Amino acid sequence: MAVMVGTVGALSAFYHDSLDINDPHQREISAHRLIAKMPTIAAMAYKYSIGQPFVYPRNDLSFAENFLNMMFAVPAEPYLINPVLARAMDRILILHADHEQNASTSTVRTAGSSAANPFACVASGIASLWGPAHGGANEAVLHMLMEIGDKSKIPEFIANVKDPNSKVRLMGFGHRVYKNYDPRAKVMKQTCDEVLAELGIKNDPLLDIAMELEKIALNDEYFVKRKLYPNVDFYSGIILKAMGIPLSMFTVLFAVARTVGWVSQWTEMISEPSQKISRPRQLYLGSDVRQFVPVDQRK
Repeated sequence: MAVMVGTVGALSAFYHDSLDINDPHQREISAHRLIAKMPTIAAMAYKYSIGQPFVYPRNDLSFAENFLNMMFAVPAEPYLINPVLARAMDRILILHADHEQNASTSTVRTAGSSAANPFACVASGIASLWGPAHGGANEAVLHMLMEIGDKSKIPEFIANVKDPNSKVRLMGFGHRVYKNYDPRAKVMKQTCDEVLAELGIKNDPLLDIAMELEKIALNDEYFVKRKLYPNVDFYSGIILKAMGIPLSMFTVLFAVARTVGWVSQWTEMISEPSQKISRPRQLYLGSDVRQFVPVDQRK
């Protein structure tokens, strides 16, 4: 994510020929460049982190296929793109593309309201997404599963989740916006089943724990009453792990998907004639009027 923030921000120096935000044509060019470059930057950051040579994008592949090829291909042998995995990646990118006024989208719009260039605005969105409370949700699901460790420990974990005095949290369940079953999760569950079947994964301990948690959450009155259904992050983390994408890339992949939404939000905002700089108000709830005491008289 550090590489993503820095590199995307630096694109404004490389593409300084299309930074006039008042020109609709230049805005469109910048939008295309951002959406196109994000998967390339993400894949190159990954390749660099593992010491492998960069794999350049190919025009004959779809967006999702191209990303998988840049992530996993090596110069020494051909990489055959699995259509099931490509379809799964495509769905993940689509379902994470935009989602109301979340923290990162609001950050992009706030930065854009100052007339900052689109590359800087998206870089600010990436920085906001970087936080584990926002972009790290599916990564948190995997950490939770690893902490549980074994299916036999699930009853103890569930008991701690239900204990009001416990700090144990059930990650990947419930949603701030969707108070019933997350509609995106239905697609992700189907995709998860397809990917696991395609890869023949049957004895992965973490996946076994995840499936058992899903079963409990959908049938236990405690979770049903509180509308704590599995959300999109619960299934996407399982899918990405099964596909061989490391935890360190989960939030990066989220940024790749969310760029489409960020750019759309930014474009809509900039094209609005009445747009003004964002200036949130604060309500002071501190001390009342206090009398000034000279320094030499203070205790």
